[in-house]
Amino acid sequence: MATKRAAIILAAGKGKRMKSDLPKVLHKINGKPIICYLMETIATFNLERIIVVVGFKGESVIDRIKEFNAEIVWQKEQLGTGHAVLKAEENFGDFDGTVLVAAGDVPFLSKESIERLFRIHEQNNATATCLSAEFEDPSGYGRIIRGKKPDSMLAIIEDKDADPKTKKIKEINSGTFCFDSRELFKMLHRVDDNNSQREYYLTDTIKLFIAGGKECAVWMVPDPFQVSGVNSIEQLKEAEDILKSRKKLAENRSQTL
Repeated sequence: MATKRAAIILAAGKGKRMKSDLPKVLHKINGKPIICYLMETIATFNLERIIVVVGFKGESVIDRIKEFNAEIVWQKEQLGTGHAVLKAEENFGDFDGTVLVAAGDVPFLSKESIERLFRIHEQNNATATCLSAEFEDPSGYGRIIRGKKPDSMLAIIEDKDADPKTKKIKEINSGTFCFDSRELFKMLHRVDDNNSQREYYLTDTIKLFIAGGKECAVWMVPDPFQVSGVNSIEQLKEAEDILKSRKKLAENRSQTL
């Protein structure tokens, strides 16, 4: 029997570095809102439910994504990614399966990569599975500590907590995960805000799962561009340029065939 699947898309942030009153996920890349790239990809899956967590100017986000028939959850206070996901708990009361958690400002995840993440998670019977990537400059990102078994993950070490040896690791946490839904919401109630930002972090569930002996897995996406977030006007422009160049390259290849 196939495992049931669902998705939670986080789209509550303001995006201060965008220097705009527009919700972060509604800034456009080549004329299309950032979140719509991901929503179009998610819509190709036969998911039991799709939840979008909105916050800052959420009405605008809801209006823009209404074509996707997603369930809407509000995060009135931005208290971290763990807090945002926990807001969707009631929507999963009768759900037992795999839930994908992805940020609405990471638009370029491919269908193939999401499907592979689902499969790695389910094949390993994991409680949580992290989508990772290899960055030439991993500064600022949490580093992946792998186990001896293929696909196994022992820890995510945040950059600020990493020793010099760990900082040399180029495999990073992309912020996209698959979880066992029941274990996820159970563990989110144990996450605290004992950190400098006073926020509830989704990644803290990974520490708690591993400390409790739960199986956590990882799969590295072959194309790191897929996990590139859009956090500033500069990154928005960079994403547009990369998309345009890739589109042009694809057109050139098709013409030569």
